[in-house]
Amino acid sequence: MSFYKNEDKLLVAIDSIIFGFDEGQHELKLLLLKRNFEPAKGEWSLMGGFVKKEESVDEAAKRVVFELTGLQNVYMEQLYAFGNIDRDPGGRIVSVAYFSLIKINDYDRELVKKHGASWIPISELPVLIFDHSEMVKKAIRKLRIRARTQPIGFELLPEKFTIPQLQGLYEAIYQSPFDKRNFRRKLLSMGLLKKLDEKEKESSKKGAFYYRFNKKKYKEFLEKGFNFGL
Repeated sequence: MSFYKNEDKLLVAIDSIIFGFDEGQHELKLLLLKRNFEPAKGEWSLMGGFVKKEESVDEAAKRVVFELTGLQNVYMEQLYAFGNIDRDPGGRIVSVAYFSLIKINDYDRELVKKHGASWIPISELPVLIFDHSEMVKKAIRKLRIRARTQPIGFELLPEKFTIPQLQGLYEAIYQSPFDKRNFRRKLLSMGLLKKLDEKEKESSKKGAFYYRFNKKKYKEFLEKGFNFGL
C-alpha cells in the first residue's frame, strides 16, 4: 500500500565537495571532473550521483567519494540541501551536498583518471555547472569555521608533518598569512602535537622537526571543540 501515492515524486542526488591540500604548492585544492553526460556534458562539475532506494543519504555520500577516490573512512560532513525548482535542467532534483577532506596523495589515481577528474586550486576554480559554485562557496565557509573550532585540518596532512607545513595548510584554508611565532606558540600550547626526532631537510639545511598529532587529544577536541583563532 502506498500512503503517499498522490504526492509529487522527486529525485534526490548527492554532490561531493572534496578538498585536498598540496603541501608542495601550499594550496588547498578541489577535486573536479569534466561531466561526460548530458545535461552540461563537457563542463566542470562536482562529483555526484543519485541516492539509491536501499541506501541512506550518508551511505550514498560515502559511496560517491569511494567511487571517485577509492577511499573510505574520510572526514565527511553534510553541508546543505539545494532544492531550487530549476536548479538542474535534467529534472526536479534535490541535491544534498557533502564536503570531504582527504590527504591529497592517498587517493586512487586510476579511479580519478577514469572519471576524468583533476585537482584544481580553490584560487583558480573554473565556472561550474548548475549551482555547484554556490555549493563550493558554502563548503569553504564551513571549512573555515570548522578549522577554527575543531582540528580537522589534520585530515588534510600526511601522517608526519612540520609546523611550517601545518601553517601553510591553515594559510591556504583562510587565504591569509599568519604570524609564524604566534601560530607556533598557539599550536604547541594545545598539546595536540607529538614531536619526532626526525627532521625534514628538503626545505632548508637546518631542517624542521616532524610532528604527529596526538590522537587522544584530537578526539577530545573533535568532541568538545576549541578556539584556534589567530
